[in-house]
Amino acid sequence: MQKSAKARPSRHGAPAVAAPAAPPPKATAVHGASLDERFAAGKALRDAVPRSSQAPWKRPADRPDPIALLQQSDPDRLPELVPIRYGRMLQSPFAFYRGSAAIMASDLAKSPSTGLRVQACGDCHLMNFGGFASPERNVLFDINDFDETLPAPWEWDVKRLVASMVLAARANGLSDKDGRAAAVAASRSYRKRLRDFAGMQPLDVWYARITAEDVAEAAPPEVADRLRARVAKAMDGSSSEYDFPRLAGVVGGRTTIRDAPPLIFHPDIARTPEFNDTLDQVFAAYRATLSDDRRVLLDRYRIVDAAIKVVGVGSVGRRCWIVLMMSAANEPLFLQVKEAVPSVLEPHAGASAYAHHGQRVVMGQRLMQPASDLFLGWVTAPNGRQFYFRQLRDAKIKPLVETFDDAMMETYGKLCGWSLARAHARSAEVAGIAGYLGSGDQFDEAMGDFALAYADQAERDHAALKAAVRKGSVAVTTDA
Repeated sequence: MQKSAKARPSRHGAPAVAAPAAPPPKATAVHGASLDERFAAGKALRDAVPRSSQAPWKRPADRPDPIALLQQSDPDRLPELVPIRYGRMLQSPFAFYRGSAAIMASDLAKSPSTGLRVQACGDCHLMNFGGFASPERNVLFDINDFDETLPAPWEWDVKRLVASMVLAARANGLSDKDGRAAAVAASRSYRKRLRDFAGMQPLDVWYARITAEDVAEAAPPEVADRLRARVAKAMDGSSSEYDFPRLAGVVGGRTTIRDAPPLIFHPDIARTPEFNDTLDQVFAAYRATLSDDRRVLLDRYRIVDAAIKVVGVGSVGRRCWIVLMMSAANEPLFLQVKEAVPSVLEPHAGASAYAHHGQRVVMGQRLMQPASDLFLGWVTAPNGRQFYFRQLRDAKIKPLVETFDDAMMETYGKLCGWSLARAHARSAEVAGIAGYLGSGDQFDEAMGDFALAYADQAERDHAALKAAVRKGSVAVTTDA
């Protein structure tokens, strides 16, 4: 991490980020048309793209080799971490699916589409939803990963979500009947909630959110109390205070992040005398992307240490740092500085309006989430690599998907569909989508069929990865 290659000195001498690129496309508002007229325009799209046409998945004869697609990004990753990426994907078809957004983006580009676009998550599987604390210290349920966000067809997010429900159900030993029911529940919830949002005033959509209590009320009674207890524990003190004893300690009178290779480590560059100066320059450029009030808050902390931390599945091998900061009273704050590269959707949906991919992620997150991290910002390194900043955790509550039975899987599908509808409705005028979906269950049933068919494809792709490992063309390392 270093200062921006295109940074311009500010009047205070600190480097500033390059001028922002063009803004993203505006939401498609049809001024002058009534809600019924906009619904009708969406309904008319069924003639060209019947809802039943969204159900099938059949492997095209010219489908690219899935392993080759995955390997295209390997040269740009830290080489020593690439085997960990494949080791994690090898664990199960569901784990493979989580790391293979590029494969599905290629497949979805050839699938039926109404041509209506929203700000898409881009990697909308069920593990990329969860709880987090808003700046007002309320726990919300929402999408929480935006690395691939980009304006794109709305169907792509829905299809990635429903297929993940089937794969997660299979991973839990549930039947395909149960998995399909969860997929249909997610699609039905999306359809119904989207119609509600389409009829709301823009400000009401903007302020809409799913609270922790909404989640508890939707959950089975035997789960609700445990969920409320998890929320209370997550909000009991600072997440950074919770992380500190696990991630850092005092060695020789100096506070440092603990090395736990290969998942947490200080690269050679972090041990050079120049590194601290470079880190200061990076923070000065990052600070310039924050609003004035957030700068005041950030300035109350000083940088103590930084190290690489391996995260996720698809992100493994990307340069992801954690930075430990301390206040004057030695209260910790952990920031995550994550490499940002072009979205996997871009070859199929068009290039981002933002030249800086850290900015693309930050702006997409702010657009789709009801409340976003206080410390979201972006920066460019002198070698041209782009990054975005956020808190490492802020009372984040990870869904325990591996414990879900059939009832909880279906409930969770409903919550994800609700959240996705709200996110899409914030970014675009969605009455046309709502009109296309209609009030019946034709699209929901189509998504149930698609989810089963594409889950089968993911299992075949996972088998292809296993075969590549056996042949020695893909190296793997299994981490704890």
